[in-house]
Amino acid sequence: MDLVIRNASEIVTCDGPLGGPAEATLAVRRGVCVGVKSGRVAFIGPEREAPACADARIIDALGGFVGPGFVDCHTHVVFAGDRSEEFEQRCQGRTYLEIAAAGGGIARTVAATRRATEAELVALAKPRLERLGAQGVTTVEIKSGYGLELAAELRMLRAIDRLREEQPLELIATCLGLHAVPPELKERRGEWVRQCLDELLPLVAQERLAAFCDAFVEQSAFTHDEGRALAAKAKELGLPLRLHVDQLTANGGAQLAAELGAVTADHLEQITPEGIAAMKQAGTIAVLAPTSTLFARARPFAPGRALRDAGVPVALCTNCNPGSSNSENVSLAMGLACLENGLTPAEAYLGFTRVGALAVQRPELGRLAVGGPADLVVFGCDSYRALPYHLAMNEAVVTLKAGRPI
Repeated sequence: MDLVIRNASEIVTCDGPLGGPAEATLAVRRGVCVGVKSGRVAFIGPEREAPACADARIIDALGGFVGPGFVDCHTHVVFAGDRSEEFEQRCQGRTYLEIAAAGGGIARTVAATRRATEAELVALAKPRLERLGAQGVTTVEIKSGYGLELAAELRMLRAIDRLREEQPLELIATCLGLHAVPPELKERRGEWVRQCLDELLPLVAQERLAAFCDAFVEQSAFTHDEGRALAAKAKELGLPLRLHVDQLTANGGAQLAAELGAVTADHLEQITPEGIAAMKQAGTIAVLAPTSTLFARARPFAPGRALRDAGVPVALCTNCNPGSSNSENVSLAMGLACLENGLTPAEAYLGFTRVGALAVQRPELGRLAVGGPADLVVFGCDSYRALPYHLAMNEAVVTLKAGRPI
């Protein structure tokens, strides 16, 4: 073996059966070490039974616990510009929708992102990814959507591709052309929808710049019919669908995601019981962004307890972005998921591991199993329960991607 992690209080494998109690899925093992060879997990078991490892690097967990690398399955970390003035306005009582209607919101980030070069976008994203890695994140989904013109959207996606070569985290790109109507096309929104479907998505598929496509279906963004048109084009091009829905208003977005066979429905603060039932029937994964609900002052929090109780898989994310969730703090997201979304610590932990991996269709991630990827985190606390409990504090000590400390 190349590396051995020993003296852990417990190994949280997240490799148990899905669909039952979260604690069973965590499949916690005690009194064992983890061995790594060639970037894969080679051994999980009592140290006395481990293969010979005289030349292996040793990481002493010092009584902390070990778990799989986190999968942050919904972010917008490639962007330019600053929206701290809007944060101040929200603190003074203005709503997210009011700020957007006055020309702020996504449009402000779009203007700054359009001015940025690919190299500048890469340079701006790197420290955000470094902060996520320091939190124990090893895989990050990143959306476009701040270009809102053909060249700028492609530039964002190419920046993500370039970032794969310039930093150690695994990146999964999503084309979010239908994030907002471009400011210059407010009176001709159909033109942008047509450009996305007829020009942007085919180029993205041809150059393999994204693994998913996405749309923001909301009162202030795109309609159900526009979402259906996107889904049809995405299916034609072989791009799995994800949707931002039911964030600011209850408009049946969850039912739309279920109808269209979306892999995930994200946000869901305003989801209805009918939407929950539709997602369960369709097998759609819920992705909750509790830091966004807090940051945008957009109550209520999504009903995580009702979703879990109905049998809907629940993933969590930081939704790191400049407008509604300017945070890379995984522990804060977990803590809010417990305090406000109604999840248990075990469910919150699964939301950033096993279920987060399913949300990006990478089932081999977010779990520790012999033969699987050696994406691991050594924490300074002795139980996963401490992560949401020690609110907003980072307990990650060592993050490893494919067996290499990053």
